[in-house]
Amino acid sequence: MAFHYLRLFIIILILLPSGFCSNAGAEEALSWQDCLREAAKNHPDLIAARESVKQSQAAKTITASALFPQVDSRLSAQTARTDTGSISSTADSYSYGVSASQLFFDGSKTINDVRAASEDISASKQSFRFTSATVRFRLRSAFINLLKSQESLKIAEEIFEIRRQNLELITLKYESGQEHRGALLTAEADLARSKYVIAQARRDFEVSQRELAKEMGRKELVPMQVTGGFEIKEAVKEKPDLEALAENNPSLLQAAARASAANFSLRSAYANFSPALTGSAAATKTSQYWAPKNDQWNLGLALSMPVFEGGLRFAQVSQAKALLNQLRENQRSTKDSVVLTMEQAWAALLDALDNLEVQKKSLFAAEERSKIAEAQYSVGFISFDNWTIIQDNLVSAKTALLDAQAQALAREAEWVQAKGETLEYE
Repeated sequence: MAFHYLRLFIIILILLPSGFCSNAGAEEALSWQDCLREAAKNHPDLIAARESVKQSQAAKTITASALFPQVDSRLSAQTARTDTGSISSTADSYSYGVSASQLFFDGSKTINDVRAASEDISASKQSFRFTSATVRFRLRSAFINLLKSQESLKIAEEIFEIRRQNLELITLKYESGQEHRGALLTAEADLARSKYVIAQARRDFEVSQRELAKEMGRKELVPMQVTGGFEIKEAVKEKPDLEALAENNPSLLQAAARASAANFSLRSAYANFSPALTGSAAATKTSQYWAPKNDQWNLGLALSMPVFEGGLRFAQVSQAKALLNQLRENQRSTKDSVVLTMEQAWAALLDALDNLEVQKKSLFAAEERSKIAEAQYSVGFISFDNWTIIQDNLVSAKTALLDAQAQALAREAEWVQAKGETLEYE
């Protein structure tokens, strides 16, 4: 009998996992708000999207510059040598001056180009919002994964303790001749399996840490934990107005801005058929000696109008029309897709919430049944096979509830993303 107790002790000692919280003090504790703030500041996708907005703003300034006077200054000094037989001569010339030109009329082509550029800015800003919503979803998913990994590890250790206690009980029964060897070996295998689950949970935890660090925009991985529970904030049973929510979705607003920009580009293409009127003025001083003293000035108007270019401008109008029609249809398709995605996300969220309630009740029932079964088995009222089935159901119920909690949070994140909410949503 002493041999079997020693064997039990050795098995438990070998399989005993190191504590999860042994180095908890060295891990950074992050709340969801902490993650949001850090991602908003450091995520490379958001930084790139901000730079894209700046590019659009600069492009508008470049386009609008044609509406303002164009002023240039000029300074030159030249020398020339002429050889004629045995006679050579040199001539110097110096000049400096300023010239200016101003566009007076071009059929509103430049104005429409500026308006199109303004719509491009709006599209870039909505693209930034879309990027922010995408980053928020990925960040939330990573946060949920790490939260689930933490809880999975705790549950795995709880299950290990249950299996350890089971092995002790079965060993006592085996020693007293009340249980067969197969039951003992099964309990040992269950304990070994629970040790494997703990090791797997630890590896998942490390992967989840890396994922969250990446979505926060960190350049280096620092051991971390997340704080918070599995509360659902979007658990509103009444269905919202999806059509109204879609109107503020960044994908739809971006598509609308692009279509509006294409409309102004079409007007600009039509304006190409109009004459362009430009005024110019220049004042210059010239002389053979420095500093120049001879004054020159000029004023002028230039009127230009296309006569024949091989159908170039007609083709440009046709191209602009086709682009406008394409983007308008894209806008309609985007709205349909946004509404459908929200419908699907809303239904999935409600399904997840209903499943969560079912799993809570299932775990409560499994815990009660396990307590009763353990007492019955200890006095021999039920067989080992029946008892292990009940214990396995308890283990499955614990895992199923955690899966349901994480799934509900994930469906909530998908619903928030479907609405187009950004990092500033909270």
